[in-house]
Parts: sequence; C-alpha cells; structure tokens
Amino acid sequence: MSAFRYVALGPDGRQRSGTLEGDSARLVRQQLRGQGLFPVTVDPVAGGDGRSRGFGGFRRRWSAKELQLFTQQLATLLKSGLPLDQALKTIASQAESSALQATVMAIRSQVTEGRSLSEALAGYPQNFDRLYRATVSAGEASGKLDAVLQGLLGHMARRRRMAQKTQAALVYPIILTLVSVLVVFGLLRFVVPEIVVVFEGTGQNLPVLTVGLIALSDFIGQWWHWLLGGLVVLAVGLRLLLMRHHRSRVVWHRALLRTPMLSRFLRTVQTARLTRTLAILVGSGVPLIESLKIASEVLGLIPYREALEDVTVRVREGESLSHALEVTGRLPPVTLSLIASGETGGNLGEMLANAADDRESEIEATTEVMLSLFEPLVILLMGGAVLLIVLAMLLPIFQMNQLVG
Repeated sequence: MSAFRYVALGPDGRQRSGTLEGDSARLVRQQLRGQGLFPVTVDPVAGGDGRSRGFGGFRRRWSAKELQLFTQQLATLLKSGLPLDQALKTIASQAESSALQATVMAIRSQVTEGRSLSEALAGYPQNFDRLYRATVSAGEASGKLDAVLQGLLGHMARRRRMAQKTQAALVYPIILTLVSVLVVFGLLRFVVPEIVVVFEGTGQNLPVLTVGLIALSDFIGQWWHWLLGGLVVLAVGLRLLLMRHHRSRVVWHRALLRTPMLSRFLRTVQTARLTRTLAILVGSGVPLIESLKIASEVLGLIPYREALEDVTVRVREGESLSHALEVTGRLPPVTLSLIASGETGGNLGEMLANAADDRESEIEATTEVMLSLFEPLVILLMGGAVLLIVLAMLLPIFQMNQLVG
C-alpha cells in the first residue's frame, strides 16, 4: 500500500487536498468519490526509493519546530506501546500542514512494506540528517527506539533554545546598527549638501575635515546605487566562491581560526558540536568509528573535519580516542580529560555529554558578553560619525566668526 497526494473538489465546489493510502491511484479515486469528492489529481508522493515525486511543497524542508514535534510525538506514542505504523498514521492525522502529512504518510507506507524506519527516513535527507538517521537505526537495533528518540529530542530542544536566545538577543543590536547606518547615510546624502550651499558663496578656504566630508557626500550622492550594487555583487560572489571551491573554503576557515577573539569562540563551537554528536551516537549504541564519520559531517570548519578524519584512522588502528584527539591539538585540555576519564571508566557517552554541556555553557556565556559589548560599540561608532559630521559643519562657521571679529 502506497501513499497518494490528491487534489479534489468538494460538493460546494471548493478545492481540497490531502494524502490517502491505497494500492493504486484508481482505488484512491474510488475512496474520494465515496467521500463525496471529485478527484482532480491523484499522484504518488513516494516511490520505491522513498523520494518524493511532484508537489514541490512536499519536498519542503521541515522547520526545527516541526522536526522536534514529530520526534516528540513519535517517542511518546512508541513509549505508550503503539506499533510504529499506527504511531506514524496518528502523527499524520494530526499534522498541521499537508506537506508534513504527506511526508509522514509516505514514510509510513515504506514501513508497512517492510522497511525499517531509518531506511524510510533516508529518502528525505532534507528533513532527517545522517545524525538523526544513524541514531534511529541504533535505536531500532537495540529495541529502545523510544528512549533514543527522547535523547534526540533533548538535543534538538537544546539547539532550538540556544538559537532562540541568540536570535532574541540579536534583534536590538541589528535594529540599532541599521538605524545608525541610515542616519549617517541620510546626513551625508541629504543634510550635508544643503549646508554646503551656504559655504560655497563665502569664498573662504574650508578646513580639511569639511573638504573631506563634502567629497564623501558628493561621492555617496552620485554613486550610492553603484556602491550598494557592488557590495551585493561582492557578497554573492564571495559566497559562490566559497561554496564551489574547496580550496577557497579551506583558506577562509583557516583565516577565521587565526582571527583574535573569534578563533577561541569558533573552536569552542566546534568542540561542542563534536562532543554532543558523539555523546548522542555513542550513547545510542552506534560504533565509535561510525560515530566519528558522522560527527565529521556536523562540523562546520574544514580544518576540524580533516583533523577528525585523522582521528578516525588512528582509532581504527587501535589508538584511544582521547589520545587521537589530543594529537590534533584542536580540543581543550578539559574536554580531553573528560573523554579520557570516560574511556577509562567505561562511561564514554556520559563523559562526552558532560564535555558538551561544559562547552555549550561557555558558548552561551561568551555570546552574552559579545552581545552586551556590541550595543555600546555601535552607539560609540554612531556618535563618533555624527560628531565628525557636526564638527565638519561647525568649523567653517567658527572661521567666519573669527574673520568678522
């Protein structure tokens, strides 16, 4: 039995859409007619490989909230003893969007055909990354899928909570920055030219600061649209360059890791991602070598990925994880000590989780400090720019008063 996405007309002439299961499109059309609907289109939403067909909205990437809700519902229903296919059917019936409903129904169709849940999820990598699928696979193998999903749920909740706190803290600084830029631009584009007209008829030699300000105002007045377009083109060009050329990304990432202040923060973020991913996978029963391979995909900086590939080789050859990580020089001593303790005590997953908690706490504290410093810095820069503009306008007036006196 497969899942089909349909569009039909109701008795009132209104268009309706949704997902139904059936052995064929013809039988689905019969179901719709039995419900008093006139089918317009009936198409399969998943093929044998689990990939969606048609309906661009069905391929839409789930939001973090939708993925978290799906995981929470599935874990709760499985814990209550409901079979997997029935749990998926219940989730689909409660879905808020047709795209989410179609995806869950397509996954259920593959599960009822005999595939494991992790195999069904593999057809939708835009929603379920490798970490998610590997953890689910380990949960199925151990018979503790509900517990594993609860662990995943905690990880997603932490990530979402941190993202929300960061976004909320960034709102005011971003608005402040935009307002500051607009104020300075407005002064240079509209106010300064009007004041310059007053000085042109005096014939006096203007101060260097005033001359420079007038030149800058004229430049912005004539070329501001080209300047804005150039910045956009430069930003897009750099992004495309970094996306398409591996060597360019390597150079960029290494430059970031050498940047003062930023380097420490980035290293902490990479360490937190690595230890949290390994904690989830190792705690779920995924073999360490496979966990290291998956963790390398989570890391955002290429030097850390390359270092982890070397670690994977060393561990495969029999070296301890803590020593292999220490050789790379990428992780702080505290994290290495916790990992070594976990290997010695046989509770590596727990120690990795503790290391991740420690790094994530440092990230949160650093982020708060950086944001608290950013606001006064923007105010100081804006005040300095406005002060220079005011001084450039007042200096010629002071000179005129001295001449008159």
